[in-house]
Amino acid sequence: MKTMTCKQLGGACDLEFSAETFEEIAELSKRHGIEMFEQKDVAHLRMMAKMKQMAEKPGAFEEWMEEKQSLFNNLPEA
Repeated sequence: MKTMTCKQLGGACDLEFSAETFEEIAELSKRHGIEMFEQKDVAHLRMMAKMKQMAEKPGAFEEWMEEKQSLFNNLPEA
């Protein structure tokens, strides 16, 4: 089991997500992002806007995902 925060995943808060795989962490982060979007959380909306801009650049999102997965892979087991 490994733990990453919303901020480590490009978000705006210190909420922690724990999972066995990066894919599970990404799904938990996605659900959190949806909740924050629905609540119109300003800090999270700003980060989402930055991610949207990044996604418009060819290969940028894939590179970002690889970086986050590498970070996850190098975390110690909890």
